[in-house]
Amino acid sequence: MSTVKNIVLVHGGFVDGSGWQSVHRLLTREGFNVSVVQNPTHSLEGDVGVTQRVLEAQDGPAVLVGHSYGGAVVTEAGRDERVAALVYIAAFAPDKGESVSSLIANPAPGEPVPPILPPQDGFLFLDREKFAASFAGDVAPEEAQFMADSQVPWGVEALNGTVTEPAWRTKPSWYLVATEDKMIPPPAQRAMAERTGAVVSETAGSHAIYVSQPDAVAELIKQAAAHQG
Repeated sequence: MSTVKNIVLVHGGFVDGSGWQSVHRLLTREGFNVSVVQNPTHSLEGDVGVTQRVLEAQDGPAVLVGHSYGGAVVTEAGRDERVAALVYIAAFAPDKGESVSSLIANPAPGEPVPPILPPQDGFLFLDREKFAASFAGDVAPEEAQFMADSQVPWGVEALNGTVTEPAWRTKPSWYLVATEDKMIPPPAQRAMAERTGAVVSETAGSHAIYVSQPDAVAELIKQAAAHQG
């Protein structure tokens, strides 16, 4: 059985694709062809379009990986015939008609509330002073501060974008739960992973687990790449 060699990485909200650097390095060292999508995160439809253009550039089947809001993007874009498997990294996995907004609308009592500031001109930011604690608690302080200071505006329209047909209903899925996540509560991650029927792995890490624990992330992606239905 052959391993899928193409990996497409999709970032989430407030950040860009550069956070995948260590995961990219680990996978390319092992011979994978890794593409990093740079989504503007203005709208779900727009980000799906950008992701699909990257998928169209692949020379064969690909594993499509999403972190956080990127999970919503890959759930919609993953129906592409080139996508062999989906990997969710502490990510949203909406069902038909759901959006990130609907998934976060009713947080469980006692769960941390992300320090999202009121929207400005239709875009969201995290409180810079609280960014590290909520998003990147296990990332080196200087790096976490840089992530806070280099935030990408996250469009409210992107959060409200609804999934039409979730790819996880027809594509095999893997899910990495970040057990110290302060942005998407781990119980919510487990519930979404169970609903998708994903192969689940858990690692102690913050929401920025793709930055802080790249080995665990790369390992799960390799498992998905080695899978043949």
